[in-house]
Amino acid sequence: MALFITKRLLMALATVLVVAVLAFLLVHAMPGSPGAVSLGAGASQEAIDEVNQRLGWNDPLPAQFITWLGSAVQGDLGVSLIDGRSVSTDLASRLPVTASLAAGATILSAILGIALGVTAAVRGGVLDQAIGGFVGLLVALPAFWVGVIFVYLFAVQSSIFPATGYVPFDVSPQDWALSLALPVITLAVGGAAFIARQTRASMLEALQQEHIRTLRATATPTWKILYVHALRYASLPIVAGIALQFIGLFGGSVIAEQLFAMPGLGQAVQTFVSTHDAPAVQGVVVIATVVVVAVNLVLELATKFLDPKLRAS
Repeated sequence: MALFITKRLLMALATVLVVAVLAFLLVHAMPGSPGAVSLGAGASQEAIDEVNQRLGWNDPLPAQFITWLGSAVQGDLGVSLIDGRSVSTDLASRLPVTASLAAGATILSAILGIALGVTAAVRGGVLDQAIGGFVGLLVALPAFWVGVIFVYLFAVQSSIFPATGYVPFDVSPQDWALSLALPVITLAVGGAAFIARQTRASMLEALQQEHIRTLRATATPTWKILYVHALRYASLPIVAGIALQFIGLFGGSVIAEQLFAMPGLGQAVQTFVSTHDAPAVQGVVVIATVVVVAVNLVLELATKFLDPKLRAS
């Protein structure tokens, strides 16, 4: 097990390094230079060249990357070209917002999706068809449209939840939960449908296994067969689907963040790219990659734990 973890950690570090190199090269391929971006359109070429020289923009690319990598390892992702703020500090304040949205929506979609999928697989018949139709409807609904409807129903008409804005947890846990409610529900709608389909298919396959039929023949309680043995057998693709759901939500929450005015990474990326803020763009890419790689690593460890064949290997 220790060898397996070591290999996966080395692969994860290699992945982050490769992405960091690609992000570095793409940033340097962007139009303009740090001097032109920070000083604006009215700056003279001499002033622009002076800023570029001070920032090391004219140094060889390998030297620039090594310098940046050394600082990044110590937690310093550079300084924004637009407002001079620390990129690390700015992203550290935005990361909890996006992480809360992605984690909350993933948990909610997993609970709803597993409940719907297990019910459809176990009950079958008309209920299975009804759940299938409902899930198909959820898949077809655009997230932006769902968010607008939720804002109208639960913020404008009834004032149950705030329409926009984010309250940090340390300021008020209750207001933090209320500010996350609508965007989390919006993001969870499509995810719940995806997990429900995956759960139903996995449960149907699990219920056909030989050991499940043996348990039924030995008068094992139905609840234990369904929710212990069958669900555990079906858990591998379900867990993988939930992990992919989190990765997709973490990297694709920009719509919800824009709609609900949430100061997260998705909202920041749009601003950074539009203003050609190279250090900030590079920092966001690296942070997102680290999160995705970490989730994949946890998924592999969970898969090895849940699958007896992999656990014995």
